[in-house]
Amino acid sequence: MTLNLKLLPDHLAVCRLPAKRAVPAWALSGTLHAIVWTTEETSIVCQAADVPEDVRAERGWRALAIDGPLDFALTGILVKIAQPLSDAGIPIFALSTFDTDYVLVKDSNLKRAINALAEAGHHVQSIP
Repeated sequence: MTLNLKLLPDHLAVCRLPAKRAVPAWALSGTLHAIVWTTEETSIVCQAADVPEDVRAERGWRALAIDGPLDFALTGILVKIAQPLSDAGIPIFALSTFDTDYVLVKDSNLKRAINALAEAGHHVQSIP
């Protein structure tokens, strides 16, 4: 199955805040942001430029959105993206919404990731 992906324009960060912390305003800008609360931590994916320097964060991520909406009955969608990237030695950070799956790769691996996905038969399109 060939998948179409879109490269989102934002440079992202994956941040770690203490558990049960209120979501700061800086976390809500850009084309993609995600917040996950657990009893151990609050994780935020957001636009890297807006993250204060004193926040624990892994910066330099780019997001590839799998063209959707994707039906919940579909299986193996993430593995079709993750496997070629794994084979190329490219780590990922994956997240999903109701309609779409996203795979984040480090900006330093972006060209290699796009090439690996193309070799696996997928199409990646940049969006403004």
